[in-house]
Amino acid sequence: MADYFTHFSCLLDVGTPENAARALDLYNRLSEESASEEPPSAGFLLSIQPEHGGSQLWMRDDVTGDPERLIHFVNRCAAEFGLKGRWGFQYANTCSKPRLDGFGGGAHVLDLATRETVNWIYTDGWLDQTISGEGGPL
Repeated sequence: MADYFTHFSCLLDVGTPENAARALDLYNRLSEESASEEPPSAGFLLSIQPEHGGSQLWMRDDVTGDPERLIHFVNRCAAEFGLKGRWGFQYANTCSKPRLDGFGGGAHVLDLATRETVNWIYTDGWLDQTISGEGGPL
């Protein structure tokens, strides 16, 4: 049996060390809110790393992560702290065994002020569609 994983590692600048501390509280509340989901979400890890400055949140997967949960959290931070500009991240989908459909990935860009998606790409199925002539250019 193969295991599938989603990997990512990204930073979000929330402006101040005080906001970063408050973001940890938001993260804990989000984790509590989703604890009863079936099936439970893989979520992601969050920390404030000194090498990234006191206002930067480091968000990453543990063994596997949930990009949708990450986007939800970033949007909550954007609303809470009045963040502006664009933010984005990339992720990789991998598999523990060689499988034809086991690898891919994507990227997502948000407008933090409006909390709307600017653009996104997900490569699952793109290769087969492009080879068969069904898919268009990226």
